[in-house]
Amino acid sequence: MPRVDYPKIEEGEDEIGRFRAELLSDAGGLTQFGAFVETLWPGGASSKLHWHRSEDEMIYVLDGVVTLIEGDGVTDLHAGQAATFKAGVAVGHRLENRSDMPVRYFVVGTRSGDDVVTYSETGESVTIKDGEKVYRDADGNITKVEPYHGA
Repeated sequence: MPRVDYPKIEEGEDEIGRFRAELLSDAGGLTQFGAFVETLWPGGASSKLHWHRSEDEMIYVLDGVVTLIEGDGVTDLHAGQAATFKAGVAVGHRLENRSDMPVRYFVVGTRSGDDVVTYSETGESVTIKDGEKVYRDADGNITKVEPYHGA
């Protein structure tokens, strides 16, 4: 069992905020599930509101307070608390950092080679199948295609 001392780091800032992800499962060569620690800076969000057709997700808060948006619900999660999102439940979710300090949480999710991610507010989607990610707008038009290696 290899020890992961130096996970692959992904950092960035986009329209939803600044983030840093320590990709633990990728560094260990795992393919059946993804596991990473994400840091979200004040004012940032983890993603657009979304849900997965075929993948379960779970988060566990390590440091700070993060706000879970799930459908019409808003819940603050503190260090030591978790939230789970079952595959196929058509309720969009995301995390927001509404505090004035960075928040860190551990994320685990299954990796399906055949999934559809639906973005609740916009109607956009991403289909993951046969090693490709196909992005579609709300009308179903393909806007981008890229390789998928299980992130």
